[in-house]
Amino acid sequence: MCEPRGFCAGVDRAIQIVVLALKKYGAPVYVRHEIVHNRYVVEGLRNMGAVFVKELDDIPDDGQPVVFSAHGVPKSVPAAAEAREMLYLDATCPLVSKVHKQAMRHMRLGRHVLLIGHRGHPEVVGTMGQLPEGAVTLIETEADVAAYVPSDPATLGFVTQTTLSVDDTIGIVEALQAKFPALHAPSSESICYATTNRQEAVKAAAPGADVFLVVGAPNSSNSRRLVEVAERFGAATGVLVEGVADIPWDAVVPDGIIAMSAGASAPEILIDAIVGAFRERFEVGIELVRTAEENENFPVMRSLRETPLTAADMAFVNGQV
Repeated sequence: MCEPRGFCAGVDRAIQIVVLALKKYGAPVYVRHEIVHNRYVVEGLRNMGAVFVKELDDIPDDGQPVVFSAHGVPKSVPAAAEAREMLYLDATCPLVSKVHKQAMRHMRLGRHVLLIGHRGHPEVVGTMGQLPEGAVTLIETEADVAAYVPSDPATLGFVTQTTLSVDDTIGIVEALQAKFPALHAPSSESICYATTNRQEAVKAAAPGADVFLVVGAPNSSNSRRLVEVAERFGAATGVLVEGVADIPWDAVVPDGIIAMSAGASAPEILIDAIVGAFRERFEVGIELVRTAEENENFPVMRSLRETPLTAADMAFVNGQV
């Protein structure tokens, strides 16, 4: 069992913002897109009164607040909310906001921005939407680096999506630096601490594992990267599971080694349920592989800080129920 795993500080903050908004303003509280990429969390919030929408146009003018997801949004979204005089709460992870600021700094210094990331991911859409159209070029692979021809190779700066594979990103950055020696790096690391820590724990646990289970959603970039890391660093098979129903029992043999981690938006209750399912079928011994301790805490916005939460609310926020 890997540690760290599961909820990171940014996910915890985003979920807490929705729960606090429901306490302060009552239902419905609208949420643009999934607040985080986890069906269990989304359904739990929906049961509390959150209403998930694709776009602001789907929200009636009823005075109720809208929350923007942890992945970040283009600047056009809060601008549209302000034009409609909507009350909005921005749950963008502070580490994603940091990448936005890094990209804007490159532009202020006259650089064209190269964003290393996955096309269509909400975080990439949000980051590209911080700058004018044409100011950012998306780089997904080393092949993209080889094909890219800038107008001025001397004025380039790069940032990355926060949830990428650390090892894959190093290869792309090295390819960029080899082709464009004047390339400017961001002022600090773009891949977030939680992504890095979870990948390091998976690397340590993967050797010798017959099956490596990663608890997470199919649309969770950081969870999918953990599966890739597990297989790259020694697991015979890596499997992304949302819950007990997805466990590949045919691949599990008695006396085998099952390793497990969880993406940054997967609550601990799902992990507990999977461990329970294994205990029902096998004699289970658990060994903890800990590679880092996480003590980060990202506070919610000032307008919600005085809103009280019950013990049950906090258990949900912490992924325990």
